[in-house]
Order: sequence, then structure tokens, then C-alpha cells
Amino acid sequence: MEASSNVTPEVITIVDSEVSTDTFEKVKSKKTQKRKHDMGEVEMESEDTVAPKRPQFPPVSGDRLKGGADEMRKIPVPSHRYTPLKENWLRIFTPIVENLQLQVRFNLKTRNVEIKTCKETQDIGALTKAADFVKAFVLGFQVEDALALIRLDELFLETFDITDVKPLKGDHLSRAIGRIAGKGGKTKFTIENVTKTRIVLADTKVHILGSFQNIKMARTAICNLILGSPPSKVYGNIRAVASRAAERF
Repeated sequence: MEASSNVTPEVITIVDSEVSTDTFEKVKSKKTQKRKHDMGEVEMESEDTVAPKRPQFPPVSGDRLKGGADEMRKIPVPSHRYTPLKENWLRIFTPIVENLQLQVRFNLKTRNVEIKTCKETQDIGALTKAADFVKAFVLGFQVEDALALIRLDELFLETFDITDVKPLKGDHLSRAIGRIAGKGGKTKFTIENVTKTRIVLADTKVHILGSFQNIKMARTAICNLILGSPPSKVYGNIRAVASRAAERF
């Protein structure tokens, strides 16, 4: 069929227009704008927050730190330590009052040694040192050994039960205590001298006084004796550990 003459094809004319490249502008992405804005804020903040000089405050006295209220510690004394406490009371009383500037008394009703701070107390840790000193004496240490807790900072007390290491009963428990003590206390003295600690055997309790590393060595040796190791083997082990520790220092 022939197309009707009324329909005329559309002619699309394209007009070339001269477009100069100078009119194009580079569009900045929002991310870069935001990043630069944030960096500008950071720079402004850094300029504003210049590290000022560290303020100098005068030392605070112990009376102000404790808030003006006196603190008290109570150390219970078992009945078998009454007589030693009475005999050595002057030697216990003197360093607590004269050196640590504390107040101390023995309460006959409650059977406690009570230590209290006062206005003359300067050191905040004096109360803790005095309480550890009295506690060490109550546990069975000599006054000279317990005094080291006042003079030195790196000393600690550790207590454990023999039955915590191995659940022993009857004669087995007695033999374990005998292995720790040795004949005439020889084994205990050897462990004390090699590890530079002090050890007290009170029934099934073992109390150790010394530095952290030395307590660890002494505790390991005592645990090996409880578990059944012969003393000669334990001597060799602690001497080897002690020599390694001496070389390290």
C-alpha cells in the first residue's frame, strides 16, 4: 500500500553550538568538603587546646586525706599468745607509738589489740603497717622478724593449710608436718636460709613472711615436702631456683 501524501517525514536539524571548555567547573564531592571541614575544626580545636602548664599543688597532710576522722584496726589475740604478748608488750608498743605516731592498747574485754590514728600521724599507710606487724607477732613470728614489716615495704604474709595441698589425716598428717620441720627443725631452717624467708608451723597452718618471689619459692618447697618428696631433692630444687634468682639480679 502506498503511504498517504499527507504524512511528511520529520526532519531533525542539529544546530552546532560553539561550547567553550572554560564554562565547565569541577564539582567538588561532598566527602572531600566534609573531610576538609572536619580537619579545619580539628586544627581550630588543637589551637584552642594548647597544653597548659601542669599545676603545682602543695602536699596534702595525712590528717586532711583521712577526712579528719580517726581510723582503728583490731587484731584478735588467741589465748596461747597472751603470755608472749605480755612479755614483749614494750617492744611492740615502742615502734608503733614512736616511729609510726599511732595509739595502741590491748582491750582486756574483747581480747583485741586496738590501733588508732591520731593528729600526730603523718603517714597514711602507718596503720596498715602496724596492723601487719602485730598480726605477724600474733601468728608466732619473733618481734625482730615482724619489725621488718614496718621498716620495709615489699614484705608480705601468707598463710595456708597443709590439708589444702593434700587432704591428709591422722599419722599421714603428722608425718607431713615432721617432713616440713625436719629433725630439730633442720629442714625448716634450711628453707628459711635459702629462700630468705621466715616460716612458722602452727598445727596444720603454715605462715610465711618474706618478699613475693621468696614466698613463692618457700611455698613450692613446702608443698613438695607435703606431697612426699624427700628433703634432699627439695634442697637441690630450691638451691637451683635461688641461684637463678641471684644471677638475675
